[in-house]
Amino acid sequence: MEEYKYSSIKERLKKEYRIYIAAFLIIVISDLIGQHKIPIGPGVLVIFPIFYGLIGGTLLGPDLLKFFKKEESEAASPLVLVAIAPFIVKLGIMAGGNLSQLASMGPALLLQELGNLGTIFISLPLAMMLGLKREAVGATHSINRETNLALISNVYGPDSDEMRGTLSIYIIGGALGTIFFGFLATLVASIGLFHPFALAMASGAGSGIMMASAATSLSHIYPEYADKIVMLAGASNTLTGITGIYASLFLALPLANKLYSILDPVINKKREEETYEK
Repeated sequence: MEEYKYSSIKERLKKEYRIYIAAFLIIVISDLIGQHKIPIGPGVLVIFPIFYGLIGGTLLGPDLLKFFKKEESEAASPLVLVAIAPFIVKLGIMAGGNLSQLASMGPALLLQELGNLGTIFISLPLAMMLGLKREAVGATHSINRETNLALISNVYGPDSDEMRGTLSIYIIGGALGTIFFGFLATLVASIGLFHPFALAMASGAGSGIMMASAATSLSHIYPEYADKIVMLAGASNTLTGITGIYASLFLALPLANKLYSILDPVINKKREEETYEK
């Protein structure tokens, strides 16, 4: 039988009430600041409220303003899964309601997920050379969408090193990737080489908030296709979210683990030699 950290919900609320109050205030403040669009050259930066929320939460952490204690910060990590659970359910509902439309897109949406595998060969060695251990597997096996948080939590556990790596990339992606996706979408659109529908499909490669940022930017550039862009971006995000689970579970994670087992002895040996020389 599974053992729980707290004996009751009341005990948990008593221990973690500061997290919930702070989260609520951060949401209210971020929502009041609202969404902002900043034109830069041919592109547009779209900043969503989630950006302010992530920055606010980071500033209050134990390494900066120290409002939250370390144990509170650790307790908040599994709560991310609770927060994104409705979004993951929404992905499933959207997939069920758009099956015929997704099928009409052909293999393009399915094949774009395989593009994530190639990045493992660059990002995993780099992460390990920067000092990450098993966190590197969670951080680099995928672009780390909401579904990857759920997957890694189920495979390795919510308090695992792999989960810390996945969560870190998800948070960094939410803060910086949202701005990058929105700006990149408008920048590529300004070249004029790709149809708006192709750009909309590409917008779904990242997390939900990245997709929203890119789709909003494209809708701003192509207002006549705004509805179809949002639909295609959402369908792409839905499908890659679903196929991404299987691609991560059966391809990306085994590949990252195999590469980690090969590189770990080499990088560790080199690190130990450098430490010994000092």
